[in-house]
Amino acid sequence: MPTTQQKAPGSELTPVKFSRLTRRGVLLGLSVSQLVSAGIGGLTLLASFYGGAGMLLAYTAPVWLLAVAFTWVPVAGRPLVEWLPVASWWLWRSTGGQLLYRRRIVQPRPTGSLALPGDMARLREHLDPETGACMIHDPRQATLTVACEVTHPAFVLLDPGEQERRVTGWGRVLATVCRSGRIATLQILERTLPDSGTGLAEWWAEHGTDDGTWAASNYAELIERAGPAGERHSTTLSLSLNMKLAARQIRTAGGGVCGAAAVLRQEMATLTAALRSADLTPTAWLDPGQIAVILRSAYDPAVAATLERHGQLGGELATAGPVAVTETWNNLRTDSARHSVLWVSEWPRSMVYPGFLAPVLLSTGIQRSVSLIYTPMRSDQAARDIRKKKVEHISDAAQRARMGQIEDASQTAEFHDVLQQEADLTAGHGVLRVSGLISISAPTLDELDAAIAAIEQSAIQASCETRKLVGQQAVAFTAAALPLCRTV
Repeated sequence: MPTTQQKAPGSELTPVKFSRLTRRGVLLGLSVSQLVSAGIGGLTLLASFYGGAGMLLAYTAPVWLLAVAFTWVPVAGRPLVEWLPVASWWLWRSTGGQLLYRRRIVQPRPTGSLALPGDMARLREHLDPETGACMIHDPRQATLTVACEVTHPAFVLLDPGEQERRVTGWGRVLATVCRSGRIATLQILERTLPDSGTGLAEWWAEHGTDDGTWAASNYAELIERAGPAGERHSTTLSLSLNMKLAARQIRTAGGGVCGAAAVLRQEMATLTAALRSADLTPTAWLDPGQIAVILRSAYDPAVAATLERHGQLGGELATAGPVAVTETWNNLRTDSARHSVLWVSEWPRSMVYPGFLAPVLLSTGIQRSVSLIYTPMRSDQAARDIRKKKVEHISDAAQRARMGQIEDASQTAEFHDVLQQEADLTAGHGVLRVSGLISISAPTLDELDAAIAAIEQSAIQASCETRKLVGQQAVAFTAAALPLCRTV
C-alpha cells in the first residue's frame, strides 16, 4: 500500500520504497482460516482424551492429523487450508460447466450488452452523447468505467531531472484520484501489440523521398518487409466511478446511468487536466469501436494487426468478444492464443528508482499486458485501517514477549511501514492499494511456457516477485488484459 508522495523536483532521481505485503496473522502469526483449522484439530484431540483416549484417539486421528496438515503444511508458499476456497470454487465451476464458453451465434444478445464470457456478460454499454466516450456499466458492482489512450515519451531516455519532475507530476495525478472520494478504481494498462507497419508506411509517404534511387528503393522495401514484423506499445488509462459513493451527486444530475455519466464527466475533466499537468498526453476518450478492437485483440491476438490495418473492421462491441474460451488450472485458451496471468506478489523491498519495471515493460518478442490497478482509500477509512494495524502489531508484540518469542525482522519492518503510512496520511498525502498483474499470450503452450519464464526472469531483475494465479485464470485475464477496471 504505497503512498502518493509529492516531492520538489530536483536534478537527481529520488529512490522510493514500497510497503511490504503483510504476512501477519490474527494470533501468533496464524490467519483466521489457520486458527479455525487448528481449533477443529485441537477440539477433536481434546475430546478424544476426555472420551477415553486409546482407540478413540486412533479413530479420530485422521481428523486432527488433517487439521495439523491443513494448518501448517505449506503448498506453493501458502498454508494448505488457504487453498481450500480456491480449490472448492474451481471444483464447483468445473462440475457446473463454467470453465467452457462458446459463442451462441444464432441466439441474439440484449441490446447494448458486451459479448464477453463469465460474469462480464452483465456489462452494459452506454454511449455518452457529450464526449462520444463509451462508458461500461456494471449493474452488480455499481460502477461506470471509461478509458482513454495516453501517449508519453520514453521514460528511460529522459535525463534524471526530467524523470524526477515527471514522477512528481504523476504523484499529483494519484493524489487527485485519492481526493475525489468517488473513484472506485484507476487502471493503467500497458500492452504490446503486433505492429501492422502502417505507422512506418505513413511516415515514409509523408517524409520520405521516393525518387527511384537505389537507397530509396531499398528503404521502401525494408519498411514493407520489417514493418509488420515489429511490435508497438500502447498505454490506456481507465477510470471507474463508484456509483454508490456518488449516489447523491447522481440523483442531483438526474439519476440513473445518465446521471452517473454526468458525474463521471466531471472526474474525466479533472483527470485530463491532471494528466496534462504531468506532461502526459491523453487522447480522446475511447469510443465503442476502439474498445471493441482492444477486446477483440486481447482474445484473438492473431487478428490484432489486421484490425489495426483496416480501421473499419472489428468496431462492434456486440461481436468483440471471443468465440471460444477454455479455462484450465494454469492457463486460459481463447480463439487464437493461450494466456497465463502472473500476480506481482511482492514489490521491491529495498529502495529503488522510478523506472525499475523497465526489464518487464521493455521485454521484446513477448506479447504481454501489464496492468496496475489502483484502489484509492478515503482518508477516514485509511486512518481506521492504519490504527487497526498498529493495535494488532502492538498486541502481537506483547503476546510474543509474554511467550518469550524473539521479534522477527520482517514484522518490525511491516510495523515501520505502517508508521510511515500514518505519517504520510497525516501530511496530507493519499493512500492507495496497488495490484500488479501481467498477462502473457502465445500461440502454443510451449511458447507460452518460454514467455512466462522470460517474464519471471525480467521480474527478478526488477526486484519483484511474481506468482501464477492458478485456479482463477479467466477472472485474472479480464483484470490484466482488458481496460475495464476489473479486479481479482
